[in-house]
Amino acid sequence: MIQDIAPHQYNNAYQTVPPDKDSIALYYEKNVCLMKRNGSGMSFPTFAELERLNEDIYEDSTYLFSIDEKRFYLVNEINIEPLSGCTLENTEVFRTAEPRYLAFAGITGYQLFNWYAGHKYCGKCGHLTRKDEKLRMLYCDNCGSMEFPKICPATIIGVTDGSRILLSKYAGRTYKKYALIAGYTEIGETVEETVRREVMEEVGLKVKNIRYYKSQPWSFSDTLLIGFFCDLDGEDKITLDEEELALAEWFERENLPEVTSGESLTNEMIMKFKNGEV
Repeated sequence: MIQDIAPHQYNNAYQTVPPDKDSIALYYEKNVCLMKRNGSGMSFPTFAELERLNEDIYEDSTYLFSIDEKRFYLVNEINIEPLSGCTLENTEVFRTAEPRYLAFAGITGYQLFNWYAGHKYCGKCGHLTRKDEKLRMLYCDNCGSMEFPKICPATIIGVTDGSRILLSKYAGRTYKKYALIAGYTEIGETVEETVRREVMEEVGLKVKNIRYYKSQPWSFSDTLLIGFFCDLDGEDKITLDEEELALAEWFERENLPEVTSGESLTNEMIMKFKNGEV
């Protein structure tokens, strides 16, 4: 999955250490990121590569995380027009870009970029917020409100019936491949209750024997994905929520559609079932 970057080591502990010339600069505009292409792979510019055109870059940056010995920083409002070898690309590229540890860094930085951009002002009183010195937190000096990065829990649900598993396709989305039933956890419910509710709402089925599989940070949507397998309980007739899904159907293990990438929890769960591992 996208976060599986071993042997590289990801460290998300917040620090106030300033960048140096070898630090990695992550720059975003809306849904695009500044990167360099080298052969079949990609990389990000260093501060040394950007400093000639951006005198204040060392002061106007925010520490994000480190991978191995490299520190990654968010930079804002830099001059990029004369930079040779750099391009702005849609962040969707991080689903498949190589090397995988840099793709993970790029999409994780994008999640933090969106959080910082969306919380410049206090949501309670409207005053400017400031960065805390010890925690990754934005603080309002006027009313004392504290804002931490947004993480939304959501379930990925493999509904099985013996040698069959339920696959679906989303309605009205650019993603057109088969997926598992999924949905966000609502206020006041457990993730197990989310599993039951989402399956009933989207396909009209009851489930039992809900069992946790694995979790995944999914920075494309500020989400912590929580995977479950569960068994059909009763009738297998599907009643489709057409606002959420374009279709849903049962597939025998040996007839499952081919999964072509392994970056997501959904695809891993489908392959686990296909290979008879669950």
